[in-house]
Amino acid sequence: MTRNVRITLHPSFDVLAATTAARLITRLLDVQSERGEATVVLTGGSVGIATLTAIAQSPARLAVDWAKVNFWFGDDRFVAADSPDRNAGQAAAALLDHIDADPARVHVMAASDQVADLAAAAADYTAQLAAAARLEWENDDDAASATEPTVPRFDVLLLGLGPDAHIASLFPEMAGIRTAGVPVVGVVNSPKPPPLRVSLTLEAINSAQEIWIVAAGADKAAAVGLGLAGANPVQVPASGARGLAKTLWLLDQDAAAKVPEQLMRREQYSR
Repeated sequence: MTRNVRITLHPSFDVLAATTAARLITRLLDVQSERGEATVVLTGGSVGIATLTAIAQSPARLAVDWAKVNFWFGDDRFVAADSPDRNAGQAAAALLDHIDADPARVHVMAASDQVADLAAAAADYTAQLAAAARLEWENDDDAASATEPTVPRFDVLLLGLGPDAHIASLFPEMAGIRTAGVPVVGVVNSPKPPPLRVSLTLEAINSAQEIWIVAAGADKAAAVGLGLAGANPVQVPASGARGLAKTLWLLDQDAAAKVPEQLMRREQYSR
């Protein structure tokens, strides 16, 4: 399957966050118009949370039926539920607490004070994904004869990008980026604290219809360049992220400084 990759540049961090917010609102509206509900996978990080804040501040957010949006997370830190490090808590403060989200549709990864250990947290999120996928599968007449999926349909999956090119909590050369056959992995010895995390695997990430990689700052430029140049995903996890229908790299000017020139001459390319 051809997977279109598009690069979009923005002049600053603030413009990147605001434009990504507007783009996501529009995409959710389009999906809801077609299917009645929509599903988005959220990310943390400075740009990810700034994007959620921009959505909460946008008058256009009122057009979305937030009660029919399913929210998932690409990863989270395995710390106490009230820790400020939690992506779930940051997302709630930035957006989820300010919209009419259905609590039953907000799927968070278990915290360290909610389950016995990291393996239990990964198993819990695996079960949440499977239950949602099974419900979709059972209600889809066209899919009745297909193999039951392990993850639901992700319409848009947001990813931040680390200076080392990690995405979600999949770090270069570590076990998480190599994990296959399961949708969720427990991450130990993360090179970025805190050391324990829960993350979608690359297989689960790449099941999304659209993947949006959002990056800002000169410290991300090398990772962006390597990711777009097609480096090995084990060394450069971002290079392995490919949406089923589309992959968007949403960048500010600083983050785009090392994008290969031949790619910058075209808004879209296929590989």
